[in-house]
Amino acid sequence: MQPRALIVIPARMGSSRFPGKPLASIAGVTMLERVWSIGKAVGNASQVVIATDHVDIEQHAKSFGAEVVMTSAACRTGTDRVAEVATKLADSFDIVFSFQGDSALTPPWVIEETLAEMLADPSVQIATPAVALRGEALERFVSEKARGSTTGTTVVFSKTRNALYFSKALLPNRRDKADGLPPVFLHIGLYGYRSEVLQRFAMLPQGALEEVEQLEQLRALEHDIPIRVVVVDTRGRTLCSVD
Repeated sequence: MQPRALIVIPARMGSSRFPGKPLASIAGVTMLERVWSIGKAVGNASQVVIATDHVDIEQHAKSFGAEVVMTSAACRTGTDRVAEVATKLADSFDIVFSFQGDSALTPPWVIEETLAEMLADPSVQIATPAVALRGEALERFVSEKARGSTTGTTVVFSKTRNALYFSKALLPNRRDKADGLPPVFLHIGLYGYRSEVLQRFAMLPQGALEEVEQLEQLRALEHDIPIRVVVVDTRGRTLCSVD
């Protein structure tokens, strides 16, 4: 029997950098509807749900036909909101995705390839995608980080593609511009969890690294839960979220 996969899109109004982001219009279509449409286009996804604690988001999502689950305003992160949804739904799922509500530029195949990795290797507890930055895209990113930008998260990983660390800083640090330096991998805001791992994650306390970096995935690493990095090709796209 094919494992069942749920995609949950956590959406909140109170973004510190972009308040009301889910309802912002991009060429006449809101951010939230665009992200939901991407989720609906994913093959092998059994259900797509929007999770929110705000009535304006709930009403808007229902206006374009989305299924919505209201969650507690006390959720610490998007993934905690996703975990709450998974416990409220009548159906059970083997794999649950947290697909960030600002990922309007993430193509469906990124989710499909992350799901494929989890289906191919049952030992993977959490999976998340990343894309290699090279050439002009890399140089632009390095320049932005040198100016203090906090946009974009980088990841380094082992030879078996298990994450070693995520940061808003540039990883690895590039002390010179010599040829042969390893690529910088840009993390994409998507997480696939085995259902039981998601619930375990939500019960864990936030660690010092998660709090200082403001990156929820570091909670897993701080508690020795491995994260498999799935290297994807965005096929010419360089941005996978909108800030």
